[in-house]
Amino acid sequence: MPKAFLIDTSRCTACRGCQVACKEWKNFPAVPTKQHGTHQNPPDLTHYNFKLVRFSEHMENGTVHWNFFPDQCRHCIDAPCLAASAVPGAIIKDEATGAIIYTEKSKKEDFASIRSACPYDIPRKDPKTKRIVKCDMCIDRLQANLLPMCVKTCAMGAMNFGERSDMLKLAAKRLATVQQEFPKAQLLNMADVSVIYLVADAPATYHKFAVADASDSTNAPGMTRKEMLAGAFSPLRKIAQSLQG
Repeated sequence: MPKAFLIDTSRCTACRGCQVACKEWKNFPAVPTKQHGTHQNPPDLTHYNFKLVRFSEHMENGTVHWNFFPDQCRHCIDAPCLAASAVPGAIIKDEATGAIIYTEKSKKEDFASIRSACPYDIPRKDPKTKRIVKCDMCIDRLQANLLPMCVKTCAMGAMNFGERSDMLKLAAKRLATVQQEFPKAQLLNMADVSVIYLVADAPATYHKFAVADASDSTNAPGMTRKEMLAGAFSPLRKIAQSLQG
């Protein structure tokens, strides 16, 4: 059955345990960074940082207010990056979990095309291996009946993982509770992704790409230009792939 995350940002304290645990499980090295005037570190996702707790600082009624956003691949139900793929087997969907996985063959993809197809600006390229990389839902752990490392590590209960149907029920229940204190609370893109965020404030106060980028929208309801192009070119790519096969 398809799996899903529920990330309840109202419970996130930005301890960054999920961020560190992800790096440790993947055995990724440290990434040299510089101070950019924020506690967020590193400044953005990298080929060695598949998970990043984003810090967004706001002044409200004379008081500093923080919004924390544990950013990662959303493992879209109909992934635009998968539709944009031109290399057979480079980007695959694990049917057992719904995880979108980039394989060794991704080094043959046009990185600019794959990254621009993502409405959440997630894919990164490893300069050494040339592979396109991102969160793989800890597929190795799931296949061993273990939780994703970020979920296993979260001490505050902000990270949840399980059957998609169960996560949707939990999301609805938590939303009703959080809205009692934060009326603006909402669930982000829950029908379209396998990583569902609950935010207590407007999405833009968390991260530019908290929700699917609609800045280059089309006339198609509910679709971004990225999604439309990915869908439009998908049949052509499938034809090309069949000819290559």
